[in-house]
Amino acid sequence: MEDVMDASMDYNPSAQHISQAMNDRYDAPVVNNPSGTTVLTEMDRLYEQMRTVVASAAQPREPIRDIPVKVHVRKPEKDSWAYMGRGVVSQEITGQSSRVVVRSATSHKILAVFGEGAALQAERRGNFVVIGCVEGNRVVSWSLNALNHSETVRLLASIELAAYACKQAMADPALHSAIRRRIARVIKDDRRRRHKRRKDQDAMISAFARTGLAEPPAGSPSNSATNTNDTNTVPSAYAPSFPTPSSAPPPMEPVPVPAPVPMPIPNPASAPPPGQASGGLYAGMQPEL
Repeated sequence: MEDVMDASMDYNPSAQHISQAMNDRYDAPVVNNPSGTTVLTEMDRLYEQMRTVVASAAQPREPIRDIPVKVHVRKPEKDSWAYMGRGVVSQEITGQSSRVVVRSATSHKILAVFGEGAALQAERRGNFVVIGCVEGNRVVSWSLNALNHSETVRLLASIELAAYACKQAMADPALHSAIRRRIARVIKDDRRRRHKRRKDQDAMISAFARTGLAEPPAGSPSNSATNTNDTNTVPSAYAPSFPTPSSAPPPMEPVPVPAPVPMPIPNPASAPPPGQASGGLYAGMQPEL
């Protein structure tokens, strides 16, 4: 027994034996594993994860392409869109955060910026991305018209990712949900007010049309009869023109007519003497001696 203990204490394995034993440990198949594969330890899993992270970081990131759009804006308390011209949407990444910037295609002036924590709601309508930005109790709406379906989807995803408050969602999920619900409620109330204003305006126009104060349409019988009479009547320079009831001037006060003035009647001329009556042209001339 003492010889066995002395032999075990005198045994000093070399580094080659240790490395061979470690390789045998990792590469040897496990008997209890029915699939016949090797079982990875926790250190091996961490090593594989590290290799994956390093390999992904070494690859160059694909540059984010700009998206050409047509920009419209609708100001608060307005029901119509205003065209702002052509623009370019670019995504700017700073560290772990990003923002979406809309610039004018001609002047390169910044029209709108959508960043993290912005109170907005984006939705897709065909090739349009409508963004409602909440400012207090008012809503400013932006409409970005992309070229095709893929550009529209990429634009919507960029805006939602840039404006998503990830820090707030991780720190206080309840507060984040409450803020999102408030934004949706304000935008819904603004849409309801706009629809009500439009409905009231249409009702006012229809009521005004029923009063008959508007001009008759071009094909109405009264208008056509008037046009027919006007076209068949040929004005003449010698025909007397009488005022019609529609063109006659309004009645005026009667003008007083002065009384007639009596004129003196002239006396008849006296008759000439008998001798001169037959003289003719030479009457009244003295005969020659």
